[in-house]
Amino acid sequence: MDLSPKQIVNELNKHIIGQDEAKKAVAIALRNRYRRAQLSPELREEITPKNIIMKGPTGVGKTEIARRLAKLVKAPFIKVEATKYTEVGYVGKDVEGMVRDLVECAYRLVKDEKEAEVRVKALATAEKRMVKLLAELKKAERGELARDVFEENLLASLRKGEFDKLVIEADVKDEPKTMELVPGGAAINLGSILGEMLPPRHKKRKLTVKEAMDLFVLEEAEKLIDEDAVKDEALRRAENDGIIFIDEIDKIAGKENTSGADVSREGVQRDILPIVEGSTVMTKYGAVKTDYMLFIAAGAFHVARVEDLIPELQGRFPVSVELKSLTKEDFVNILTNTEHSLTQQYAVLLAVDNIDLKFTPDAIEAIAEISEDINLTSEDIGARRLHTVMEYLLEDISFNAGGDYPLVTVEIDRKYVEEHLSKITKDRDLKKYVL
Repeated sequence: MDLSPKQIVNELNKHIIGQDEAKKAVAIALRNRYRRAQLSPELREEITPKNIIMKGPTGVGKTEIARRLAKLVKAPFIKVEATKYTEVGYVGKDVEGMVRDLVECAYRLVKDEKEAEVRVKALATAEKRMVKLLAELKKAERGELARDVFEENLLASLRKGEFDKLVIEADVKDEPKTMELVPGGAAINLGSILGEMLPPRHKKRKLTVKEAMDLFVLEEAEKLIDEDAVKDEALRRAENDGIIFIDEIDKIAGKENTSGADVSREGVQRDILPIVEGSTVMTKYGAVKTDYMLFIAAGAFHVARVEDLIPELQGRFPVSVELKSLTKEDFVNILTNTEHSLTQQYAVLLAVDNIDLKFTPDAIEAIAEISEDINLTSEDIGARRLHTVMEYLLEDISFNAGGDYPLVTVEIDRKYVEEHLSKITKDRDLKKYVL
């Protein structure tokens, strides 16, 4: 998708309020990928992404900006936490795992796309399989009907969903279970490791027709997809379009403590360095180069500073942006001007129980004021504060809703907000609600 930086920012604005500097930086980085793709292979090799480091308190949109960016262009994306990795030689996750996870994400993306392409054909074959099963099951009902007419009738009923809840015994592919070899490590699928060494196993299972059809469609789609082409495309996308978001980078930045549990902090930085610089990592789908992946690092940097990272790693994140704490105006915009805003979410949830929930403008303003005030005087958890405040505000309504009640309109105004949030505005006792 060849969106201009301005168009990318406009798309991000639908979901994230403020933080224009960060949006601008990621929009330019994304557009530069498109620009690079238009160059000759010789020039393309020379141009690497300009990685970004984001500074700012929790809940202000760091992860969301990166996630929405990847979703916008259907790029493989993973979020990892720097604190989960250990230096080579220690027990735990090694940093190469983030690249393997990204390739796995790329593989799933490509596989889903290929399955969507062959779905119509796969569905037709799956329907034929199911009709044969149903014809055998209901042969006593055939009577004088010719076999092809009987099967056509069954197919019509199948498509209408008349057999959806019927339980049948079907022969389906037996997927090997995944297992975790190292606590906290990646789950290993034994079947994928053995690959083509063993033929696929099938077993009889009791399923509803609807469940069996879903499995049949997947099985038939598998037969139509070129697995090698999927792997090649997944590796290409991971290399050229992949985005790795490394959160909590500030937690491995401290230099003061060089003993005890934090001894491997700098070691983790040194292990991350070759991946960000560009190296080749072996994955179960083949070797993948990290040279052209986009890395976005983020952290609150309350105690540590960006300058506390090792100089080599700092140099690999040339673009630095600072995200601001959210203001009252930001909270108002988050509640009213974003797609699927929190107020809309609660309205549709409670509509299930016949509550027509409405918020007056002064109620929105009061919620925003209280959220800003608590963030200033307590821990600053950004937009997550709204979840805390809204849950507390609507606790009584959510608890009492339900049952066979007629439609009731509930209007939330400033008075209601102040009455129901008086406790938390007086003593700030939010311990049981803080995320």
